[in-house]
Amino acid sequence: MQGLMMDTPLLISSLIRHADRYHGDTEIVSRLVEGGGIHRYSYREAHNRARKLANALTALGVKMNDRVATLAWNGFRHFEAYYAAAGMGAVSHTINPRLFPEQIIYIANHAEDRYVFVDLTFVPLVEAIADKCPLVKGWIFMTDKAHMPPTKLANVLCYEELIDAHSDDFDWPEFDERTASSLCYTSGTTGNPKGVLYSHRSTIIHCYASSMPDALNISARDVILPVVPMFHVNAWGLPYCAAMVGAKLVFPGAGLDGASVFELFEKEKVTVSAGVPTVWLGLLAFMKQNNKRFSALKRTVIGGSACPPAMIRSFEKDYGVQVIHAWGMTEMSPLGTVNTFKAKHNDWDAERRLGLQNNQGRAIFGVDMKIVDDAGKDLPWDGKAFGDLLVRGPWICKEYYRAEGGNPLRKDEHGRGWFPTGDVCNIDADGYMQITDRSKDVIKSGGEWISSIDLENTAVAHPAVAEAAVVGIRHPKWDERPLLVVVKKKDAQVTREELLKFFEGKVAKWWMPDDVVFVDQLPHTATGKLLKTKLREDFKDYKLPTDTSP
Repeated sequence: MQGLMMDTPLLISSLIRHADRYHGDTEIVSRLVEGGGIHRYSYREAHNRARKLANALTALGVKMNDRVATLAWNGFRHFEAYYAAAGMGAVSHTINPRLFPEQIIYIANHAEDRYVFVDLTFVPLVEAIADKCPLVKGWIFMTDKAHMPPTKLANVLCYEELIDAHSDDFDWPEFDERTASSLCYTSGTTGNPKGVLYSHRSTIIHCYASSMPDALNISARDVILPVVPMFHVNAWGLPYCAAMVGAKLVFPGAGLDGASVFELFEKEKVTVSAGVPTVWLGLLAFMKQNNKRFSALKRTVIGGSACPPAMIRSFEKDYGVQVIHAWGMTEMSPLGTVNTFKAKHNDWDAERRLGLQNNQGRAIFGVDMKIVDDAGKDLPWDGKAFGDLLVRGPWICKEYYRAEGGNPLRKDEHGRGWFPTGDVCNIDADGYMQITDRSKDVIKSGGEWISSIDLENTAVAHPAVAEAAVVGIRHPKWDERPLLVVVKKKDAQVTREELLKFFEGKVAKWWMPDDVVFVDQLPHTATGKLLKTKLREDFKDYKLPTDTSP
């Protein structure tokens, strides 16, 4: 016997329709790429223009399941493209413009993109790769006629002229909620990037779960500024969550420096933001140098890579901003865990609560997770045992686009598939997960594992250290030993000996780095994560002072 409920498909178009109908006058604010000015309009106007764009794409021949790509910053036109493409049944494909041109060419061809929306910043990039993307029928520059740049590209369209030529009379179609909605590619630190193909159903369920109080706690009373780019796993779902709850949205455009972000925070009274640690380093440095305070910001979501404890402490102690430490990945839409407190933690003192916030938090409803040893055996949740993290749930990848790399899932004893995240972690009795390393980054010394993340967090707690990375270096006796690579803060001074002494009493003695190297900058991936493959290559022949071999 089945229930007698309406069978209404979970579709992305329902989000913008809801925002128009029930929050139609709520603002969407964007910093323009053209000159850096501010653009304002409402959800109602956004919905109107998204329908015009859907009509325009239909007129261009875009059909169900066709891929429509973007090379764009966070802005109102990008928001419209999100909803127009997915809402009409096509696939919204966000391309990370920070990737190498060769990777972008590979991705556009692999996805078989039909049209590409391009912010003006990326016109030179497109001009350099267009002839290597033969399947792209047209390049849509995201601007108005007055700002159209000169170009030798063929098949160029002006965004504003395109939508102005069409009516807003468009009825969003209904179709199977398991239909593909959007496509994101992994950053491809090893091998070619792989595509993760989300569905309308997975996106809406992820959106519901993300907005819950024990997750990102988003409501119509919030003003949300996603610093995380819309080309990073759909800005962690925030353009969808904001429409679902009717929150005001603020898009920073290309202005991601500390001064520009702070200006928008204050002028628009932003209450919630989200981004990777590297972005917040710049903002906190600006705040400190200019003696600034937040007037409205209440909380910020930090993910993408482990958040240094010193950053959590600075936000909370110095500026009164709650840090929501979160974890996820492209293959998880992306949200997996969020660090929010349980009732038992209300009685803890501030220092003890700050200690708990250093880990990546608890699984939100919809995500199941476990840790296993090398043989695939489940490990206990005691906060000590650590192993490979596996996950499963309705918004988690079951295979990559075009089956690249084969079936990634691991079967358990019941035949259920689990996705291997590549992270090594422990989980405590309350379900709080702490990543100790990526499986490929963990340092194996004398048969024991050393967490590079713990060592990095300790290093950046030193007042002279801006950024740090730890990699394993071959050692004749211990197999591997940790090398600490450090970027100093501007005008700061610290010696190797002072930094190593700073570790005393903070980590196990045998975890202590064997050496310290100071560099001007560290390599990062296109998503802002430390590129340890490059560091390992750079230091593959490095000889540690503890290596006495000839």
